[in-house]
Amino acid sequence: MMTVIYRFRPMTAHDLPRVRRWLNTPEVRRWWGDPDEQYALVRDDLAHPDMDQFIVGRDDGWFAYLQCYRLGVWNDGFGFHPPATRGIDQFIGEPALIGRGHGSAFIRQFVDGQLDSGTPRIVTDPAPDNLRAVRAYEKAGFVKSGLVNTPDGSALLMVLNP
Repeated sequence: MMTVIYRFRPMTAHDLPRVRRWLNTPEVRRWWGDPDEQYALVRDDLAHPDMDQFIVGRDDGWFAYLQCYRLGVWNDGFGFHPPATRGIDQFIGEPALIGRGHGSAFIRQFVDGQLDSGTPRIVTDPAPDNLRAVRAYEKAGFVKSGLVNTPDGSALLMVLNP
Protein backbone atom coordinates (compact mmCIF):
# COMPACT_ATOMS: atom_id res chain seq x y z
CA MET A 1 0.00 0.00 0.00
CA MET A 2 1.30 3.43 -0.95
CA THR A 3 1.71 5.99 1.84
CA VAL A 4 -0.62 8.96 1.50
CA ILE A 5 0.97 12.37 1.91
CA TYR A 6 -1.49 14.82 3.41
CA ARG A 7 -1.48 18.55 2.81
CA PHE A 8 -2.31 21.14 5.46
CA ARG A 9 -3.41 24.44 3.96
CA PRO A 10 -4.06 27.41 6.25
CA MET A 11 -7.79 27.98 6.36
CA THR A 12 -9.16 31.25 4.96
CA ALA A 13 -12.56 32.89 4.80
CA HIS A 14 -12.99 31.24 1.38
CA ASP A 15 -13.11 27.87 3.19
CA LEU A 16 -16.01 28.82 5.45
CA PRO A 17 -18.79 27.47 3.17
CA ARG A 18 -16.99 24.10 2.99
CA VAL A 19 -16.52 24.00 6.77
CA ARG A 20 -20.17 24.94 7.30
CA ARG A 21 -21.21 22.01 5.07
CA TRP A 22 -18.91 19.66 6.96
CA LEU A 23 -20.23 20.80 10.35
CA ASN A 24 -23.70 19.78 9.19
CA THR A 25 -22.73 16.17 8.39
CA PRO A 26 -24.15 13.64 10.88
CA GLU A 27 -20.82 12.37 12.27
CA VAL A 28 -19.35 15.84 12.79
CA ARG A 29 -22.58 17.16 14.25
CA ARG A 30 -22.71 14.19 16.64
CA TRP A 31 -19.38 15.09 18.26
CA TRP A 32 -18.98 18.83 17.62
CA GLY A 33 -22.53 19.86 18.45
CA ASP A 34 -24.71 22.59 17.01
CA PRO A 35 -23.39 23.42 13.52
CA ASP A 36 -24.36 27.10 13.69
CA GLU A 37 -22.62 27.58 17.04
CA GLN A 38 -19.50 25.73 15.90
CA TYR A 39 -19.45 27.62 12.61
CA ALA A 40 -19.48 30.95 14.48
CA LEU A 41 -16.58 29.79 16.68
CA VAL A 42 -14.51 28.57 13.72
CA ARG A 43 -15.25 31.75 11.76
CA ASP A 44 -14.37 34.02 14.68
CA ASP A 45 -11.17 32.07 15.41
CA LEU A 46 -9.78 32.84 11.94
CA ALA A 47 -8.30 36.03 13.40
CA HIS A 48 -7.37 34.62 16.83
CA PRO A 49 -3.59 34.82 17.36
CA ASP A 50 -3.47 31.59 19.43
CA MET A 51 -5.41 29.48 16.91
CA ASP A 52 -4.13 28.02 13.65
CA GLN A 53 -6.75 26.38 11.44
CA PHE A 54 -6.07 24.11 8.50
CA ILE A 55 -7.92 22.38 5.71
CA VAL A 56 -6.54 18.88 5.22
CA GLY A 57 -6.24 17.31 1.81
CA ARG A 58 -4.75 14.57 -0.26
CA ASP A 59 -4.26 14.24 -3.99
CA ASP A 60 -7.98 13.89 -4.73
CA GLY A 61 -9.16 16.90 -2.72
CA TRP A 62 -9.77 18.52 0.64
CA PHE A 63 -11.59 16.42 3.20
CA ALA A 64 -10.92 17.49 6.80
CA TYR A 65 -10.49 20.36 9.24
CA LEU A 66 -7.77 20.64 11.88
CA GLN A 67 -7.15 23.31 14.49
CA CYS A 68 -3.95 23.69 16.47
CA TYR A 69 -3.93 26.13 19.36
CA ARG A 70 -1.80 27.45 22.16
CA LEU A 71 -3.19 26.31 25.49
CA GLY A 72 -5.01 29.16 27.18
CA VAL A 73 -7.73 30.06 29.62
CA TRP A 74 -10.31 27.89 27.86
CA ASN A 75 -8.31 24.77 28.77
CA ASP A 76 -7.02 25.66 32.22
CA GLY A 77 -8.50 22.35 33.45
CA PHE A 78 -5.85 20.45 31.45
CA GLY A 79 -3.30 20.81 34.27
CA PHE A 80 0.36 21.77 33.91
CA HIS A 81 2.05 21.37 30.55
CA PRO A 82 5.36 22.73 29.28
CA PRO A 83 5.26 26.23 27.81
CA ALA A 84 4.49 26.14 24.05
CA THR A 85 2.37 22.98 24.41
CA ARG A 86 -0.23 22.93 21.64
CA GLY A 87 -3.71 21.41 21.54
CA ILE A 88 -5.39 19.97 18.48
CA ASP A 89 -8.92 19.13 17.40
CA GLN A 90 -9.98 17.79 14.05
CA PHE A 91 -12.75 16.17 12.08
CA ILE A 92 -13.17 14.47 8.74
CA GLY A 93 -15.85 16.35 6.84
CA GLU A 94 -16.28 14.02 3.87
CA PRO A 95 -18.35 11.07 5.14
CA ALA A 96 -16.99 8.62 2.53
CA LEU A 97 -13.50 8.99 4.05
CA ILE A 98 -14.48 8.25 7.67
CA GLY A 99 -13.32 4.92 9.07
CA ARG A 100 -10.57 4.39 6.49
CA GLY A 101 -7.52 5.24 8.59
CA HIS A 102 -7.10 8.79 7.32
CA GLY A 103 -7.71 10.40 10.73
CA SER A 104 -4.85 8.71 12.56
CA ALA A 105 -2.57 9.09 9.52
CA PHE A 106 -3.05 12.82 8.96
CA ILE A 107 -2.97 13.50 12.71
CA ARG A 108 0.38 11.69 12.95
CA GLN A 109 1.80 13.54 9.96
CA PHE A 110 0.68 16.89 11.38
CA VAL A 111 1.92 16.30 14.94
CA ASP A 112 5.26 14.97 13.68
CA GLY A 113 5.74 18.31 11.93
CA GLN A 114 4.86 20.19 15.11
CA LEU A 115 7.22 18.11 17.25
CA ASP A 116 10.01 18.40 14.68
CA SER A 117 9.67 22.19 14.82
CA GLY A 118 10.12 22.25 18.61
CA THR A 119 6.65 21.89 20.10
CA PRO A 120 7.33 20.12 23.43
CA ARG A 121 3.95 18.38 23.81
CA ILE A 122 0.61 18.12 22.04
CA VAL A 123 -2.70 17.43 23.77
CA THR A 124 -6.23 16.70 22.64
CA ASP A 125 -9.51 16.15 24.45
CA PRO A 126 -12.05 13.95 22.66
CA ALA A 127 -15.33 12.96 24.26
CA PRO A 128 -14.64 9.81 26.30
CA ASP A 129 -17.33 7.89 24.38
CA ASN A 130 -16.04 8.96 20.95
CA LEU A 131 -14.24 5.66 20.54
CA ARG A 132 -13.38 6.29 16.87
CA ALA A 133 -11.51 9.51 17.80
CA VAL A 134 -9.83 7.94 20.82
CA ARG A 135 -8.56 5.03 18.67
CA ALA A 136 -7.35 7.44 15.95
CA TYR A 137 -5.40 9.49 18.49
CA GLU A 138 -3.93 6.33 20.05
CA LYS A 139 -2.85 5.09 16.62
CA ALA A 140 -1.22 8.51 16.08
CA GLY A 141 0.81 8.06 19.29
CA PHE A 142 -1.27 9.85 21.94
CA VAL A 143 -1.74 8.26 25.36
CA LYS A 144 -4.71 8.63 27.69
CA SER A 145 -3.95 10.94 30.60
CA GLY A 146 -7.31 11.08 32.41
CA LEU A 147 -10.63 12.84 32.43
CA VAL A 148 -10.78 16.64 32.46
CA ASN A 149 -13.64 19.10 32.74
CA THR A 150 -14.17 21.42 29.79
CA PRO A 151 -16.84 24.00 28.94
CA ASP A 152 -18.40 21.23 26.80
CA GLY A 153 -18.42 18.67 29.63
CA SER A 154 -16.13 15.81 30.55
CA ALA A 155 -13.35 15.00 28.08
CA LEU A 156 -10.53 12.48 27.84
CA LEU A 157 -7.20 14.29 27.93
CA MET A 158 -4.71 12.59 25.62
CA VAL A 159 -1.03 13.57 25.45
CA LEU A 160 1.73 13.17 22.88
CA ASN A 161 5.33 13.81 23.90
CA PRO A 162 8.28 13.68 21.48
